[in-house]
Amino acid sequence: MDGAAVLRQLVGQIQELCELYGSPSLDHPHHLNPRWYILELNNNSLEYDFCGLLMEGKSGQKMIDVHNTPPCKRSRREKNPAKALPLVSSDLMEQHIWKDFPEDLFEAVIARLPIESFFRFRTVCRKWNSLLTSSSFSQYIAEVPPLHPWFYTVTHENISSGSMYNPSVRKWYHLSISFLPTKTIILPVASAGGLICFLDLGHKNFYVCNPLTDSFKELPPRSFRVWSRVAVGMVLNGKTAGSGYKIMWLGCNGDHEIYDSVQNSWTRNGAFPPNIKLPLSLNFRSQTICIGSNLYFMHAEPDGILSYDMASGDWKQFIIPSPLHLTDHTLAEYGGQIMLVGLVSKNAATCVYIWELQRMTLLWKEVDRMPNIWCLELYGKHVRMTCLGNQGLLMLSLRSRRMNRLVMYNCSKREWQRVPECLLPHGRKRQTIACGIAFDPCATASA
Repeated sequence: MDGAAVLRQLVGQIQELCELYGSPSLDHPHHLNPRWYILELNNNSLEYDFCGLLMEGKSGQKMIDVHNTPPCKRSRREKNPAKALPLVSSDLMEQHIWKDFPEDLFEAVIARLPIESFFRFRTVCRKWNSLLTSSSFSQYIAEVPPLHPWFYTVTHENISSGSMYNPSVRKWYHLSISFLPTKTIILPVASAGGLICFLDLGHKNFYVCNPLTDSFKELPPRSFRVWSRVAVGMVLNGKTAGSGYKIMWLGCNGDHEIYDSVQNSWTRNGAFPPNIKLPLSLNFRSQTICIGSNLYFMHAEPDGILSYDMASGDWKQFIIPSPLHLTDHTLAEYGGQIMLVGLVSKNAATCVYIWELQRMTLLWKEVDRMPNIWCLELYGKHVRMTCLGNQGLLMLSLRSRRMNRLVMYNCSKREWQRVPECLLPHGRKRQTIACGIAFDPCATASA
């Protein structure tokens, strides 16, 4: 039997399994069956942490809330699964066919599954679960660019744990990263290659983890302590986290250090340039963006951007006047261009604007603004804005005393979209976003 026939049989078998067990169908990869999934394997139960989204049941079992939609009508196979079982054990699963199935083709197919499907797929057996540590599978994953970043957020109501939002399926996931220190404020400050860098505000320690797989690492202590606030940026050494990464922190007095994951140590590359006036008035509400090997920090007095080249160690400062009536604002990046997202308030009117930096004139050019009908909702309110993410897809948290709005902006399509409310699990209490970071979900990224 040729490879095409075998692949057709594999696709047909997956479709049958999806219909039988409620996995996402191939026609609708983002549709998740609304049910609880509990996995027990005799006494040695394998309770896989689906993106860290496990909740304790009354009997101590861990359960995963895959979807919150009302139950839908079951298909005939679901009503009578016994009739579907012969299809699974038919001659399609004959050993002489499947024993010679190409391993590379198998990994290539799995690498292209939606991220939710992949993590449920891992619970089938230990062999499939071990794909995370396979170098060949990591290469296949690297060849598939993520469609959209996910968002890791920290809420005011639950500062010790996080919530993740997947814009592809418009769903929130609630998780607790157990290995992070408790009873302290841990904030996400940077991300790259599927990894998130956290900063412990109490002890000024740095942590790096993959929230999807619980791969975790506490960075070594810095060479000297800085108890003031710092801006943090993160870059990859190559195309993936497997080639290593670097993390840089910058203080207002010019102190800075760079962590290299390959060397597992902090270093300071030279003194701060004397032509840049200190202390820096860093905008800590703005995330640090990365374009190539360059990190860009936003500062005020004078208004502008400070850049650092991680490859050459060169500093540059750009004086760029801010738009008029600008309040909360942050840097963003799209397609190698530096963007600015800001809240403009004049008299009682408030609106969100998007600008692009013109390289020749070093001026901000408006490229879009929030729809007028949405701006009317902000009229007369004292609104504050937090921008999460800076890579082509932006989540904006707009809040006032009596309002809490989450808005998504797609830079490529120039589309505005409302984000579903972030609710506590098994409840209706709203959560307000305190801060967050965008990250590319990657199943093989290791801290």
